[in-house]
Amino acid sequence: MYRGIIETYRAMLPVSEKTPVISLCEGNTPLIALPRLSKAISPLLTIYAKFEGLNPTGSFKDRGMTMAVSKACEEGAEAIMCASTGNTSAAAAAYAARAGINCFVLIPQGKIALGKLSQALIHGAKVLSIEGNFDTALQLVRQICETQPIALVNSVNPFRLEGQKTAAYEICEALDNNAPHYHALPVGNAGNITAYWKGFKEWKAAGKSSRLPKMLGFQAAGAAPLVTGIRVEHPETVATAIRIGNPASWEGAISARDESGGLIESVTDEEILEAYR
Repeated sequence: MYRGIIETYRAMLPVSEKTPVISLCEGNTPLIALPRLSKAISPLLTIYAKFEGLNPTGSFKDRGMTMAVSKACEEGAEAIMCASTGNTSAAAAAYAARAGINCFVLIPQGKIALGKLSQALIHGAKVLSIEGNFDTALQLVRQICETQPIALVNSVNPFRLEGQKTAAYEICEALDNNAPHYHALPVGNAGNITAYWKGFKEWKAAGKSSRLPKMLGFQAAGAAPLVTGIRVEHPETVATAIRIGNPASWEGAISARDESGGLIESVTDEEILEAYR
């Protein structure tokens, strides 16, 4: 029986016998071939999509949260806290409920995906709306967690990235134990591009693959600090999950881009919406 990413990749994760595994059987998501899209772009391409929507709360954040909450419980935490515009709040609330601990969420007023907010509330999170954007919320969360016995579970928590890197392992396994030539993904707080790159490097270092992909990150034009190199004080985009002006994993994303020979570019809201049609 499948038991989640920690049990599956225990040897490659910072866990021990003392770590209580808080899992909802996240991971093991399919890598789906997209033949029509491949043909439309180039007959020389084979494009795949890693369908992370099949994780328990509907996003890749579950991979990071199983690690973050498991380690928080190992350290004796009785509560966790995060800032969120959507997916993180849903994952944090679900895994806190699984662990039987409290979850506190700070959200930027009017700037959160309502479906994800409803998940957080259903799972019993205590949600507070604040004035300002995601970066303001994260700053407050950091200040609170520095002075209170509460574990911070945003992607500044290194255990989050340890969990998220397992998606790279799964991709390599699905491709006959080799990495793709290119890996493209959206970039907001930049934890995911950082984690994927870490995972691909570790898989190769373990002798399980023979190459590394070029990492291709894409930010919304109204929230593209990694493209311009300048923090965005008031990020604006229809893509709420990446409406972030000061990514917590800024350095990790730039390293992923530079080390892989990839790129980080911006796309307009019009281009984002057109891609959904």
